[in-house]
Amino acid sequence: MSRSLKPRLALTCGDPAGVGPEVIAEWLREATPAEASRVEIHGPLRWLAGLPKLGGFEPRPVGPEDFVAFPGRPSPAGALVAAEALRGAAAAAREGRVEAVVTGPVSKSEMAKVGWLFPGQTEFFAAEWGGEPVMAFAGGRLRVVLATWHIPLAAVPAALDEAVLGRAAAAAEELCAAEGFAGRIAVCGLNPHAGEGGLIGAEERDRIDPILDRLRRVHRGLSRALPGDTVFRRQLRGEFDAVIALYHDQGLAPLKTLEFDLAVNVTLGLPWVRTSPDHGTGFDIAGRGLASARSFTNAVRLARRLAASRAALRAAGEATS
Repeated sequence: MSRSLKPRLALTCGDPAGVGPEVIAEWLREATPAEASRVEIHGPLRWLAGLPKLGGFEPRPVGPEDFVAFPGRPSPAGALVAAEALRGAAAAAREGRVEAVVTGPVSKSEMAKVGWLFPGQTEFFAAEWGGEPVMAFAGGRLRVVLATWHIPLAAVPAALDEAVLGRAAAAAEELCAAEGFAGRIAVCGLNPHAGEGGLIGAEERDRIDPILDRLRRVHRGLSRALPGDTVFRRQLRGEFDAVIALYHDQGLAPLKTLEFDLAVNVTLGLPWVRTSPDHGTGFDIAGRGLASARSFTNAVRLARRLAASRAALRAAGEATS
């Protein structure tokens, strides 16, 4: 890839009855011709035909030619279209056409009805591409990496081994580097007050901190376990560049409270980058002109930054080999 060109991206429509198609259309209207010309868009043929033609994006039709989605009215046919769009985008990366994928929001419940076996898009791309995925998020001010995500809360303590926390630390470093930050990474504790030295739980003292101490030999900006009730405020004040949360809601409650319309969901740890807006299908507002494209726009920008950062690292490695 020439350094003068932006990385190529595949965009997927998401559930065609949701807000994904309209936020993609809004992004296209605001994109420069150079930006639009470096994407291929996977979605229903009739929708693709009606998109702004700025920059000559490459259409990749999926589903029956006569398929028509009705905003706010999900259907099995629409869920199958969403699944086919994801498979096409994953193949585009494997075949070398794109360097990253940006996905529109899908309905997990609707896709489950048509035989979709994955708990989320993160797990789908891991199955398609191989590797160990890490779920991360970037907003306007917060950068959050999840050590665990779609597992029951009761299963979290046993899941926090050195491999899991090491992958989270590596993902946090990659996210910080792509966004131009030094890589000061805070790690949330599992218990209130990070266990208070063992008084409110021994996991930090006996398990988590010893792991973090070993990982710090490689990931030098990694903290010890810190009280989760203040760590995000400390990030906002500039003490840390990213936070590793140990379970789903520990990281996403503050992120979605502060940056719901800005945050981007990022899948790291895989051979290619995947991002998506950090909101759902919005069936209740689809087709009413109420959906914000800011999160999708940020998802495109971050996908390109991460893909470009990886390309630069590869080039640097080849130059020194």
